[in-house]
Amino acid sequence: MGYIEDLRMQIGNQPLILVRPSVAIINKFGQILLVKHEDNSWGIPGGLMELGESTEECIRREVKEEIGLDLGPLQLFDVFSGKELYTKLRNGHEYYNIIIGYICTEFEGKIMPDGVEVLEAGFYSLSEVPASTQPYIQEKLRQLGPKLEQVLKATQ
Repeated sequence: MGYIEDLRMQIGNQPLILVRPSVAIINKFGQILLVKHEDNSWGIPGGLMELGESTEECIRREVKEEIGLDLGPLQLFDVFSGKELYTKLRNGHEYYNIIIGYICTEFEGKIMPDGVEVLEAGFYSLSEVPASTQPYIQEKLRQLGPKLEQVLKATQ
């Protein structure tokens, strides 16, 4: 059992603040890797931090577990928080996310969704993301455009 599950056993459905590192994995064509979840929504790879982990260790672990990639250097993009990141799950669990966003342009391995947390994964141009991409993610991808161009120029 993990940290969040242990907390839930003690406090039930009360709202939690969760640290959720996420990463925009960008290929050499300037496309971003999106992952499809069991609710059929698309989003950015990420996960929940466990006790003793750094945010970087967490995102590397989650990406390896869920889609089979090993990440190279991570560049901090931004930190996101606030009421728009509130979630209430079907089981009644409530939480507010603090998202630590990274960008990664160097990675190794073959994309292999785990079939549990991630059903599909693929690269998309920022202007052609799937319609079922989470609205918050769509907005952040629009904002990512200019920074993405800077990152890509720096890696060439």
